[in-house]
Amino acid sequence: MNPVLLEAGAAAQSGGFGGSGMLMMIVYMVIIFGVMYFLAIRPQKKEQKRMAALINSMEVGDTVVTSSGFYGTLIQVSEEDCIVEFGNNRNCRIPMRKSAIVEVEKASDGIADTAPAAEKK
Repeated sequence: MNPVLLEAGAAAQSGGFGGSGMLMMIVYMVIIFGVMYFLAIRPQKKEQKRMAALINSMEVGDTVVTSSGFYGTLIQVSEEDCIVEFGNNRNCRIPMRKSAIVEVEKASDGIADTAPAAEKK
């Protein structure tokens, strides 16, 4: 057989597989995007919604933990800022952004002391 005809036949056959390879590459890209969505984007959006709900539910008297790890009590809450009182001396009041709050513990029903039982002894 003529080698030129063999090469032309092989090129025609591989051209048919080229479209299939492109389709598989698109399928793989869609699968990778789907995995990235469920592993990275979706949990991040869920956490942002949780933090927004947490910040919107803050009230005066709630015990909070700041992003730097300080525990305090909310004294005043405004639109974007809040004033947090730290320590027992009642003189350490610091204004800060609401976004610096990472945890909120709601004020108990009339119970001002939030110390654990082990520290009460």
